[in-house]
Amino acid sequence: MLVQTLLISLVTAFAMFDYQLGTLYAFRPIVTCPLIGLILGDLPTGLAIGASLELLFMGNISIGAYLPPDEKVGSILACAFAITLGKGTEAALALAMPIATLSLAISNVINGVMPIIVDKADVCASKGNLKSIYAAHWAIGLIGLAKNVLLVGLAYYLGAGAVQNLLDWIPTFIMDGFGIAANILPAMGFAMLGRLVLKREILPFFFLGFLLASYMNVPSLGVALIAIIIGIEKFGLLNFGTNSGGPQLVTEGDDDDDF
Repeated sequence: MLVQTLLISLVTAFAMFDYQLGTLYAFRPIVTCPLIGLILGDLPTGLAIGASLELLFMGNISIGAYLPPDEKVGSILACAFAITLGKGTEAALALAMPIATLSLAISNVINGVMPIIVDKADVCASKGNLKSIYAAHWAIGLIGLAKNVLLVGLAYYLGAGAVQNLLDWIPTFIMDGFGIAANILPAMGFAMLGRLVLKREILPFFFLGFLLASYMNVPSLGVALIAIIIGIEKFGLLNFGTNSGGPQLVTEGDDDDDF
């Protein structure tokens, strides 16, 4: 249990460092939940929960002063609890948003300390003290990192029994509803993606992929490889060695020979 808690805490730290790693979006549930499943010895469940929670948090973005619920802590703890307690995707969906909202509330309390560090950084900037500015920057980042790592580690190590009692208390019809929602979310996610990609120029290729998969039994990998070949041909990626935009030499028999 302790080793698993430490590894789950390391996954949380990895998710917190995503922006420092070049904004890989490694903090998304589709990445962190399979890692949790791998740690807890149930990768298929981690993949299923990650896909469902990714659709749940798909629109979870910060706009202006609005801070969305913390999908990092919510998805990691929900996946860890669901797998540990032998529950399915519906339990993870039931737990993810309340945990994410609670984590956001704790962050808002901690963020009250941040202006003090920012004011110190302003004073150091006026004095040209670059090292102190770096220290203030790292202090803000490490406070957020410590908060999430400790929250996830302590909640998982101490809270499995409480979560089990909560799940037992929730009526069966509500858990069944979450199970139905888990089956609907993938369709909704594909519909949202379809609104972005289904344009007049791309629509024939969409139906081509459907026909290949449905009537010719081409596996998903085969359809993807065919799509790559079509993309290479469509965008002329093999013509990088030719100067298609430059002037063309006039050849014998051209229409302009008389001039």
